[in-house]
Amino acid sequence: MHLLRKVFTRLLLVCAMVAGGAVAGAGAANAAVPDVWGFAYVDTTSGVPNPSYQAGSWTSGVVTVSPGVPGEYFVRFPNIGAKGGIAHVTAVSQTAEWCQVEKWAPSGPDEIVAVRCYRFGGSPATTRFSIVFASSSGALSSASQAFGYVYWDGSSIASGYNSSLGVNAVYPGSPGEWTVWLPGLGSSVAAGNIQVTAVDSTQPARCKVGDWSWAPSGQKIQVLCHDATVNPLKTGWTLTYQRERAITGAFAPPKLFAYTFDNVPANPGPYAPGPPPVNFNFPGATNTVQSAGTGLRLVTFPAVGALPNNVQVTAFGPGPEFCNLLTLWTTSGSTTYVRDVVCYHATTPVNRASFVSYTSVY
Repeated sequence: MHLLRKVFTRLLLVCAMVAGGAVAGAGAANAAVPDVWGFAYVDTTSGVPNPSYQAGSWTSGVVTVSPGVPGEYFVRFPNIGAKGGIAHVTAVSQTAEWCQVEKWAPSGPDEIVAVRCYRFGGSPATTRFSIVFASSSGALSSASQAFGYVYWDGSSIASGYNSSLGVNAVYPGSPGEWTVWLPGLGSSVAAGNIQVTAVDSTQPARCKVGDWSWAPSGQKIQVLCHDATVNPLKTGWTLTYQRERAITGAFAPPKLFAYTFDNVPANPGPYAPGPPPVNFNFPGATNTVQSAGTGLRLVTFPAVGALPNNVQVTAFGPGPEFCNLLTLWTTSGSTTYVRDVVCYHATTPVNRASFVSYTSVY
């Protein structure tokens, strides 16, 4: 059965190829949004990571971690094994490090995501990180909400989802550059949040959002990827677009989630990024961003603080800059503080734009 399903999926992908150099993914079947999901903050190389920062759609079990080669981790999510899906990871480090996904796949009832972390320059890094996995299918009936993702394996769309049931497409450009088209998820102004993660099991790779434009017909997003230093790189990647949905694709629950686009990183703040649809908070408070030093941004998500929770960060803009989390975010009362998002050019902190996505389990 698994073999037949794999063959059928491949046939759908081939039939969805479009002219002009674009590669398209098949629309989703009718089911729930999301089907399965899980997140964790991985603060150990072996065993059970912090239970206060892990949650998922499983009914029993806990997230566990096993070590691989230096800088490599195998994260096992219990009882949410799924074909396809999407994974994102963000390093939590006080130095210029990042984490990337190597691969993911179901193992029995579980889902295993292999993660690899590096320092700038390419040496392995033993670091903490935040991770999320989700798989969705079916359509959303809401006009204001939208959710979509693409996994580009280096040559084609290996898995994807579009809540309008539109067919996502990827247009390869110059080396290390792709344009992603998410039809049916459009907006008249900038709205929503984007997360991008490199996927490569053979070499250091990091990816970001290079540019973003929108129209009522869909979202157009440029993905840029670089090697261990500053050179453009052909690699795999994952991209998720969320609008009024959590990074997992879920909604109500959670009723406590938020995202923001720090699009004026020179603003000392605190300021509320605009337009308002890029600075979403459910139940409706106002997120703020302010400087905590060169390259450091303190992000405050009020009225949504609750454990377990998760934060993901992606850099925005041209060039090889990248962003991670300086430390584990904190939750005090009903407010979550991301202290801080830090962005780098090589190993030097610099003020750069970034997307930040937060979700709790509630």
